[in-house]
Amino acid sequence: MVVISIKYGTDEELRKVELSDGSFFSFRTCYLPPALLSENIFTPGADESRQLGGDEEEGLRFASACLRAEKAALQLIARAEQSVFGMGRKLKKRGFDPSCVSAVIDRLCEMELIDDRRYARLWLETRISRQGSSPWRLLAALRSRGIDRADADSALKETLDEEAEFRLLQQYAEKLARKQERKRTAKTAGQDSAAAALQALKFQLRSEGFSTTAIQRFFEI
Repeated sequence: MVVISIKYGTDEELRKVELSDGSFFSFRTCYLPPALLSENIFTPGADESRQLGGDEEEGLRFASACLRAEKAALQLIARAEQSVFGMGRKLKKRGFDPSCVSAVIDRLCEMELIDDRRYARLWLETRISRQGSSPWRLLAALRSRGIDRADADSALKETLDEEAEFRLLQQYAEKLARKQERKRTAKTAGQDSAAAALQALKFQLRSEGFSTTAIQRFFEI
């Protein structure tokens, strides 16, 4: 296959190449395989009548596929904050090759358009304000979304300051109380030990990841 023309965009990395079979490929040079990139085939002043070998043509197709995947990724980012795991799943579901998906996500992470810690903080802020949960359940939910333990822990510490944790504990305790009330019958209500119920609640709150400080403050009110 022979290169017929190379057009350069306003973005210094963008290229549009026409081949002798009439096909066109738009791509970013950063997505070219290292071996092809080092040959400077698609730089200003390059020979536009160069013959491409099979590997070179394949590299060109790969870079073009990456650009398409990048455009799809940017559309998703424009709609909502994305995580590495979530973006990868969405792009693969759209039919993009895993190698392209990995290259695109790496670039978007370098540009800070995808940031798992930022995603985790925003997700936590939304979840905390909407419903009563617990630190342990919030952490587990982040892990299920592909956020690694270090990023999830860091985001939880940044988001859940003393006051935010206390409000979360209040919401969670209220939800737990409503749940227990529905289970309790008139017959068993009188048989319940208040002290035992109190201890059980404290244990439940500790097991859900609430701090001793927040628990003590809650029971002192």
